Amino acid sequence: MFELTGKVALVTGAKQGMGKAHSIALAQQGALVVVTDINLKECEAVADEITSKGGKALALKMDVLKSGEIQEVFNRVIKEFGRLDILVNNAGIFIPKPAIELTEEDWDTMIDINLKGQFLVAQRSAKEMAKHKWGRIINISSVASGQVGVGFAGGAHYTASKGGIIGMSETLASEFAPLGITVNVIAPGAIDTPMVAASKMPKAAMDAMLSRIPLKRMGKPEEVSAAVIFLASDEAQYVTGTVLYVDGGWLAV
Repeated sequence: MFELTGKVALVTGAKQGMGKAHSIALAQQGALVVVTDINLKECEAVADEITSKGGKALALKMDVLKSGEIQEVFNRVIKEFGRLDILVNNAGIFIPKPAIELTEEDWDTMIDINLKGQFLVAQRSAKEMAKHKWGRIINISSVASGQVGVGFAGGAHYTASKGGIIGMSETLASEFAPLGITVNVIAPGAIDTPMVAASKMPKAAMDAMLSRIPLKRMGKPEEVSAAVIFLASDEAQYVTGTVLYVDGGWLAV
């Protein structure tokens, strides 16, 4: 089960954290992984780690807000491998700031990277996947995305972008189904990543968050990657337009 040999996967935001974990997990299941992010050297380090363990990977620089770079990367992938089968839309940022202090630039930056960037890459991916009538698009959202009772202080722009991902993905799932492409969302809860550490959440706030989680700990990036592997596989061929929460039971209480 969950065999991905022969598949070509592309991961955005893959230089560290969950993106790195997803890239390694996909390679372990046999996929050839295109590791992309804005820092090429860090992508190359991830690709080197994959190849050192017998996997196949290619590192490429790609800023999800630069349509020119997106086209260059996809042209390179198609020229070298002839296809793209799996997209993990992981690139995103979280820069907390009280809503009353948010500037228009703060808002635009968050929405552009987290939501617009996902759309641009998903759109380009679908055009390639449709040629072979098979594709998996996996968009990464968050447990803080609306309708579930979880909000983050200082995250109005972040939660708006993550909620937008879910709405967008439901529509894409409907439109892309006739093309043989599934579109799903993974909404992680509290995951121990460099982005979370960089947010410098006060200890009191962190303790309060963990107290709401039945498993009483943060998740590991690899625990989210397991969901990625499932949704990328043939075993998930009848799953589309859904949101899979990986949150340690946060939403159960």
